[in-house]
Amino acid sequence: MSPPAATLETVTPVNTGMSFKKDLAVKPLPTAQSKALAELQNQWDSFTFAPIRESQVSRAMTRRYFADLDNYAESDIVIIGAGSCGLSTAYMLGKQRPDLRIAIIEASVSPGGGAWLGGQLFSAMVMRKPAEAFLNELGVPYEDEGDFVVVKHAALFTSTLLSRVLSFPNIKLFNATAVEDLITRPAPTEADPNAVRIAGVVTNWTLVSMHHDDQSCMDPNTINAPLVISTTGHDGPFGAFSVKRLVSMQQLEKLGGMRGLDMRSAEDAIVKRTREVVKGLIVGGMELSEVDGANRMGPTFGAMALSGVKAAEEALKVIDERKAENEY
Repeated sequence: MSPPAATLETVTPVNTGMSFKKDLAVKPLPTAQSKALAELQNQWDSFTFAPIRESQVSRAMTRRYFADLDNYAESDIVIIGAGSCGLSTAYMLGKQRPDLRIAIIEASVSPGGGAWLGGQLFSAMVMRKPAEAFLNELGVPYEDEGDFVVVKHAALFTSTLLSRVLSFPNIKLFNATAVEDLITRPAPTEADPNAVRIAGVVTNWTLVSMHHDDQSCMDPNTINAPLVISTTGHDGPFGAFSVKRLVSMQQLEKLGGMRGLDMRSAEDAIVKRTREVVKGLIVGGMELSEVDGANRMGPTFGAMALSGVKAAEEALKVIDERKAENEY
């Protein structure tokens, strides 16, 4: 007889009004039946894993994934890009607004963008002050070098931030998933009768997106959301996606194009200019350099973290208004 399939129940977090699926077989903390690691040591001759059927593994993954697709098909906020800026944005929103349903869409299998290394193939991460305030918030240690601080390995920052974000019950990361387009709604103004607001994203698995030229009939999926925050980085295979799409749909006349490297001006510009570029779309991080013609800053990451902090602030200013506009 097959082992019983996993059972699911609906769990409503306190004071959020949100409904999430949770598998009761998953125990986040040790229970009376759980073994301590010390009990396994020096017992390898009698060691064996608990019995399981292959179908249980498949069901454990697919049930959760498709439950997440169902739960987040209507989200409050979608963040495009799980690099240092997108994850910083998600952390601030998750901490301040546990009532919001937040989906993160990341094209790569591994979230983190370029923040796993500090620059080139060097491991240390540099952040100019006062961005150490964000490191203090996360509890990431660093060396103080006066006007800047150094984290011993960029992966320490990125893995800490990623684990904090994924621990929020109202945030779901869909990695290996690409945003192929933006959902729009008419939002005419007196100045621009053709203006639109952004009302969500069009998604597909990244491997599917990469093969549209040699395969056919691979239509996308969608997520509706009254507010999208795009942090896809500067121009590249998936970079600056949202702002390039704004140009092609004639919502921006043209992109300014990223200028040469100038750390001193670039970081200030990225943080200060993080904003809602068109109604329903906030842009942060290096994607902004393509909109505004700002300089690049190279291997210093303070602007990425603080642009995320500001993107969250900008989101909280407009989210209730955008939700009210998103009734259809």
